Amino acid sequence: MATIEKVDTAAGPRRRLAAAPSTWVVWFLVAVFFVFLVGILVSVLVDSFAGQWFGTWWPAELTTDWYAAAWDRFDLTHVLGVTLGVATAVVVLSVLIGVPAAYLLARRDFPGKRLVTLLFLLPIIIPPITYGIPLATVMYNMGLGRTVTAVVLVNLVPSVPFVILTMTPFIEQINPAIENAARMCGATMRHVFLRILAPLLVPGILASAILVLVRTVGMFELTFLVSGPRSDTLVVSIYRAMTSAGGAEARQLVSSMAVLYTGTMLVILIVALRFINPTQLVARVQDAKDD
Repeated sequence: MATIEKVDTAAGPRRRLAAAPSTWVVWFLVAVFFVFLVGILVSVLVDSFAGQWFGTWWPAELTTDWYAAAWDRFDLTHVLGVTLGVATAVVVLSVLIGVPAAYLLARRDFPGKRLVTLLFLLPIIIPPITYGIPLATVMYNMGLGRTVTAVVLVNLVPSVPFVILTMTPFIEQINPAIENAARMCGATMRHVFLRILAPLLVPGILASAILVLVRTVGMFELTFLVSGPRSDTLVVSIYRAMTSAGGAEARQLVSSMAVLYTGTMLVILIVALRFINPTQLVARVQDAKDD
């Protein structure tokens, strides 16, 4: 027994020494990734302010004229309004549809439940272009092509299942005895949902709404297929700016729009994290489970 303990004690430092090089490799790769990421972001940011920048490490002059030119050239006031309007509509509709559907999946057993869950999963795991083209065909046949309505409808296809799959396990971990006690006291289903479940579900709803918001603002494929000049979101406008006139637009114009897009996403995330802490979701789930 003493010999075995001696061997195990000696093996411990060797394992730590063997693990040390792999740890340094991981940290090195992470550092390289962030260097490339920051380098790309900084180069685009500097390019958006560059008057002329050819073959040098730093542009000869800096100017904000490209932002003003991009704002007027591509009507970014309207584009940002459409982007935020579409994102808000998709978030609200996804929550209103997805949360009740998630409650039914969490609380009811019915034939084909696994198949229904699988169908909700498909729009999330398969590439959007595979179902985006048939959806776009339907929208154009209905006369909704190139409208904001079409943009909202096609973005609901992956967003509603996302809310459902996010909220279903959250609801499952809330003790059904809470709802049963409320019903025994005479509460209707509407009162149970609004006054008892809703406060418990707020962290999950906020978390899913934030993710849907970010996903919708960044959704290119589905939006591009059905949007038009007056219904483009910011990410689609950037693509059209890159490809308009055979790519003859000034590079700085596209860079300035890319910076605006990145800034919009950062603002959304900062505001979202102001109202919801990622750890809060875990804490509320654990509290509901303990109850």
